[in-house]
Amino acid sequence: MKKFLTMALMAAFATTTFAQEATVKEAKKLFGKSDFDAAAQLLAPALTSAETIDKAAAWNLQSEIMHGKYNAISSKQMENQVKKINEATDTLGMHQAAVAAWEAALKCDEFDQLPDAKGKVKLKYRTPAQTKYKNFGVSLVQAGQFFYQKKDTKNAIRAWNAYLDMKKSPIFAEVADFPKDPFYDDIVYYVSFLSYQEKDYDTAMKYAQQLAANPEKADEANEILLFSKKETLKSKADSLEYVGMVKDLHKANPDNERYFNLLVDYFNHAPKADKLAWVEEEIAVAPQNKMPWAIKGESLMGDEKWDEAVEAFKKAVEIDPEWVPCLFNIGICLNSKAIALNDQLMDKKTMGLTPENLEKVKDVLRDAQVYLEKTREFDPDQLQTKWGYPLYRIYYSLGNKEKMAELEKLDPTLAQ
Repeated sequence: MKKFLTMALMAAFATTTFAQEATVKEAKKLFGKSDFDAAAQLLAPALTSAETIDKAAAWNLQSEIMHGKYNAISSKQMENQVKKINEATDTLGMHQAAVAAWEAALKCDEFDQLPDAKGKVKLKYRTPAQTKYKNFGVSLVQAGQFFYQKKDTKNAIRAWNAYLDMKKSPIFAEVADFPKDPFYDDIVYYVSFLSYQEKDYDTAMKYAQQLAANPEKADEANEILLFSKKETLKSKADSLEYVGMVKDLHKANPDNERYFNLLVDYFNHAPKADKLAWVEEEIAVAPQNKMPWAIKGESLMGDEKWDEAVEAFKKAVEIDPEWVPCLFNIGICLNSKAIALNDQLMDKKTMGLTPENLEKVKDVLRDAQVYLEKTREFDPDQLQTKWGYPLYRIYYSLGNKEKMAELEKLDPTLAQ
């Protein structure tokens, strides 16, 4: 009984195997008649069937079918152009066939590399593939351009990625004179950028790293690399690697504000101690850069360390005396210091200040007044800061009715 079942199974296997091989032969006949679509449709099951004995031959036939379709449509287009015939051709099918032809050649080579029953590898299709596809890169580039113009991003990436990987494939690995087109790095950029847009960050980073070796493309490449890395942060180690990359680029390109701004964004979401440590690093390296001083001042201001914040902001305005936001912040810090000093010096019994202590508070308010009036001078229409109310309150606290009236004319709501 077991012998009978075994024979039956062998017979079934032989039957299905024969069917698949017959399918390949029939597809080859259709290809010979230039019926490319019918041939590809008939061949499709044999490409993935376990019963197909010679997978390399099947994939080679698929490559020939798609390459033949591409050539047929391309030749027709050229003929129409020469003869000035306005006749539509299957441009979409042509470009799809170009990509499919090369992908099939790769699959063919993959199976062609498998050892035979004796353990030997006899490459049957590689040399013909080298001849057929050595100068095929331009066709893949054109296919990518076609899909890109049609806003078919995924197929654009697919076509351009196939082009970029041609030289690295086993088929051309040992071909010394493989052509490298002058627009190669442009395609690397587009694949990297489009992959980033498609959230395929691994591919985006792979090509960005490759592109960064070109000095003319380094800025674009590093931007993609950093933003891709930023999107894939999963651990503290990832974060440290990312910020290390940005720091290195900032150090190498100190005049490029992009990298500094990325560091600002990163440390705005980091612990305050880390942020201040980084700011101190920046100040030590570039003490004439106003931005680190301002960031330090803002951080200290948030912690209500008024004197330290004022000191940092003053360093910034020493570098840029007309920097409105910092002038304003000095005024606000000093005003806040005066309020805190008032609460500190207030007599808890009388809920008032001695004349001496009142004068101490007013001295701080007068300093605040100076900086808010400078803010008003450089930002009279309050386009950058809203200095009106805090300056009015200082005039009120100092009893300067003339100045209060002046501001009330500009904004009557201040008196309410």
